[in-house]
Amino acid sequence: MQNIILNNGVEMPILGFGVYQITDAKECEQCVYDALMAGYRLIDTAAAYLNEEAVGRAIKRSGVPREELFITTKLWIQDAGYESTKKAFEKSLKRLQLDYLDLYLIHQPFGDVYGSWRAMEELYREGKIRAIGVSNFQMDRLVDLILHNEVVPAVNQIETHPFCQQIESAKVMKEYNVQIES
Repeated sequence: MQNIILNNGVEMPILGFGVYQITDAKECEQCVYDALMAGYRLIDTAAAYLNEEAVGRAIKRSGVPREELFITTKLWIQDAGYESTKKAFEKSLKRLQLDYLDLYLIHQPFGDVYGSWRAMEELYREGKIRAIGVSNFQMDRLVDLILHNEVVPAVNQIETHPFCQQIESAKVMKEYNVQIES
């Protein structure tokens, strides 16, 4: 599996397995387990998907060493804000049965994004998160976040495909060394 290097030096696999809309817990656990057995090492979930526990069980059952995995989850809107973000992060870690996250994203650019980002910067500095980023941020919101905070997001997870190429967004993210993830 090929990796890319994020703006903080962390390596991230270029191919991952996402569990959006796999709401049945048993099905999600089996899908993640099968993905891990097939060689996937990046698993992407979110608090809003309501399947972090199933992902955690699959990781544990797989026997794949933690250091070989790259686990991403996302902070949902109702948990925006400094204190709420810290609590939500701990809940996600517990559900995933992990000691740290590889990538933690703000899922949507709504609510107290700046309070959330300050909390995420602290968790990052404490070594509880290897990289922090955002999801679904338009370029004006992304650049504003970059200019008014200390840590530049490592990733902006946005929709890109042949029919939605986001060429201008890609230019802006390249300028600020933020990796597109889709």
